[in-house]
Amino acid sequence: MSESLQTAQTGPAAAAPGDFGWHLGMVLRGYQFLFEEAVEGMPAGIRGYQILSTVLHRDPPNQQALGAHLAIDRTVLTYLLDALVDAGVVERVPAPSDRRARKIVATDNGREILARYEERVASAESELLSGLKESEADTLAALIARLAMDVHRSQPGSSPCEAMDHLP
Repeated sequence: MSESLQTAQTGPAAAAPGDFGWHLGMVLRGYQFLFEEAVEGMPAGIRGYQILSTVLHRDPPNQQALGAHLAIDRTVLTYLLDALVDAGVVERVPAPSDRRARKIVATDNGREILARYEERVASAESELLSGLKESEADTLAALIARLAMDVHRSQPGSSPCEAMDHLP
């Protein structure tokens, strides 16, 4: 083995099996810190932001689908939605496909609030990725998105929030 290859594999930058989880955990903790700051003041905090973003960008057909997408227990989702309704950012309406079910829709105020918070979140994400070149950040985001969808497809009921509780 050449000396440069051997140095690359054993030097300080070489990752040992298991380091991947530590690296992901550190990035996630850094992201969580910046994300929490970015959504400070948002009704229902991080979960409120996620709900409002999902309602506007993914348009789930009903409250149950919204909860399933975000892996939020239905009883917890009810409390979160109550807070968002009280804040005037979403409302419950009969679902077009099943009038017994409820669809969550954003109010005009909710759309305005999300637009402001999306700018803050984008700034936080840029700050987190500031040590990378723009092309590297774009590649990283695309790869993580693809990997996340692969994991989601293979483990559809898994909750990213529960995973955070068990970071190395």
